[in-house]
Amino acid sequence: MTAAARTVDPDKQVHSLHAYFLRGGDETKPLHFRLHRDFDGRSFSNRRVVVRQDGKVIFNLTASFQVPAEGLSHQVAMPELLPPEQCWDFTDFVAANPHISDQQLGHMARSRPFEVRSFRPSGSDKATQHYQWFRVASPIGDDPLLHRGFLAFASDMGLLSSAMLPHGVTFWTPGLVSTSLDHAMWFHGPVRVDDWFVFVMDSPWTGGDRGLCRGSIYRRDGTLMATVAQEGLIRYRAPAEQPR
Repeated sequence: MTAAARTVDPDKQVHSLHAYFLRGGDETKPLHFRLHRDFDGRSFSNRRVVVRQDGKVIFNLTASFQVPAEGLSHQVAMPELLPPEQCWDFTDFVAANPHISDQQLGHMARSRPFEVRSFRPSGSDKATQHYQWFRVASPIGDDPLLHRGFLAFASDMGLLSSAMLPHGVTFWTPGLVSTSLDHAMWFHGPVRVDDWFVFVMDSPWTGGDRGLCRGSIYRRDGTLMATVAQEGLIRYRAPAEQPR
């Protein structure tokens, strides 16, 4: 998204993106970005980005940019939520999960780009809605594009677990394989990630080894900053069902 934005008139801001995760990437190897300038109009611009590693496409994205405009305006109100100070730190949830090994715990507890405070319903009520408060862990300055990039990064953190909640499984449940397949995001206004914001998530459907998830991202004052939708792979086979 950031690569695409740097080729657009600075008066235009990203308002939506649609992305597909095609293959797993390797953090130790370089990535090759190819950017296609598909459209530049007076109000909107459109870009496509194809990311390759080892000569294979691993990810692609389409993003749309718009000159800010005034017009009809409304939003869905933020639901009643516990403040971040009354929610569990992300590492508390990780430490309480009996399926997480000491090695995984050490990996999850490493230095992270965000402070995360979570609320998850009891596993017995089959609820699908949960929420996470986020705040960037260190100062990142005032560049609006950087703040939107961090928000896009956060929008993939924990969303897929919404489809797992009613089934009583997590990312660490033995026999579960999960990954993001496609991701869509719409930005609704100015973004700051150095103040607390909350990601309210739920899942309307799972089936066919896939789960559909959606989320609304609000500032602490209740302003809706962004809306997100994602479908992910959720392939669960109980250990007894695994082929020998």
